[in-house]
Amino acid sequence: VQLQASGGGLVQPGGSLRLSCAASGNIFSVNSMAWYRQIPGKQRELVAVISRGGSENYADPVKGRFTISRDNDKNTVYLQMNSLKPEDTATYYCNMRGSYYYTDTIVLEFDSWGQGTLVTVSS
Repeated sequence: VQLQASGGGLVQPGGSLRLSCAASGNIFSVNSMAWYRQIPGKQRELVAVISRGGSENYADPVKGRFTISRDNDKNTVYLQMNSLKPEDTATYYCNMRGSYYYTDTIVLEFDSWGQGTLVTVSS
């Protein structure tokens, strides 16, 4: 299963961006969808995660500013980022976990990552 992320870019402090990540392949189902971010020299950290049923969890630094959502029909996850701060500058990665058709009768699990999209918050 491959993930394609998009939507990053340069934005001024206080601005907004919306990231998208779409999965492709012989997908059976997608359980969790999440966004992580990473700054050079630091570990990748969880930003937000959403379950198949729609339960959302956020890292403390983004609570109240970021919103994660998903479209199960399109196997796509979104991250709406508002009130962006310079410290939000990072490469953002999407992650999905679920299962896919290995053959017509065999279903296996997957844990896939997108390629990363750079978000820069600067004046």
